[in-house]
Amino acid sequence: MTVTVTPFGPADDQAIEEAYRIGAAYVAADLPDFPPFCRQRLTAMIRQPMPSHLPINLLAHLDGEPAGHLVLNLPQLDNTENASAELVVHPAYRRRGVGRALARHGLAVLPEHGRKRVSAMSRAHAPGAPGRPAPATAFAAALGAVDALADVRRRLEVADLDQASLEALLTDARSRAAGYEVLRWRGRTPDALAADVAYLDGRLLADAPMGDLAWEPEQVDAERLRGTELALEARGRRRYHVGVRHDASGRLVAWTLLDVGASADWHSFQQITIVDPEHRGHRLGLLAKIENLRHLLAHEPAVRVIDTFNADSNDHMIAINEQLGFRVLDRWSNWQLDV
Repeated sequence: MTVTVTPFGPADDQAIEEAYRIGAAYVAADLPDFPPFCRQRLTAMIRQPMPSHLPINLLAHLDGEPAGHLVLNLPQLDNTENASAELVVHPAYRRRGVGRALARHGLAVLPEHGRKRVSAMSRAHAPGAPGRPAPATAFAAALGAVDALADVRRRLEVADLDQASLEALLTDARSRAAGYEVLRWRGRTPDALAADVAYLDGRLLADAPMGDLAWEPEQVDAERLRGTELALEARGRRRYHVGVRHDASGRLVAWTLLDVGASADWHSFQQITIVDPEHRGHRLGLLAKIENLRHLLAHEPAVRVIDTFNADSNDHMIAINEQLGFRVLDRWSNWQLDV
């Protein structure tokens, strides 16, 4: 058996198609409750990456058959000693050295770009078997990676929403948020709010528990925010926002985002929720999340489930999510490897 690894770029339609088939097979086998692997998302990731990120795509063939795909993302403005990775091997070609060959090539490339460490995320246990470690766990450990941050995925079943409880929570949150105004929008952030959203976005890595992950806060401004929005639009992400504006200062001081991908109208991800530290204690996070849940469902009636990831040490956000009805689905590892 011969494994070959070659880089490919945005103009290589055949390689992109092969990477898509590998990803689709992986999701179907290993993440059956996720939305189907999205062709539009993959193509846009390769052809229109996030601003200030350099992607490196590697494709592995086993005896001429497409068998694995590795994408390395290299930040260019901050975290310039770091890289993130997504490595996928087609289920039909596992345990034949494909993953090791991709990892070896990827690790050889990173020092050329000044990278000292790489991180990746994987589910901790095998599908349907919470007591059995996933193959990715053994693979990462064999490379010498450490589990630097544990994440938990929780799911909200829309059909099980307790509307009376939700209304009571919302009434209480509103009573504690005097002097604040709720704003809603879809897609791109209005110009008048862009600077405030950029500031809040940049706070995420500073405020969220990061465990032993060596990632620094990102420097986000309105220009970078616009670039991110364009990249997400290219991926087909339909985005629903709620922000909370402080009346006295006129600033947006809380923000949350839900989105729906192009491959499944029944599924949404709860993305960022952040409150400026100076305005905590007013239930603004809970207020924003409930308002945005209703905002999403008013425009996306097909959504049946909403997934969210939280560090298992993020007690405050977990408590809010569980009040809304999110329940634990599975656990994930954030691996970090020194190059």
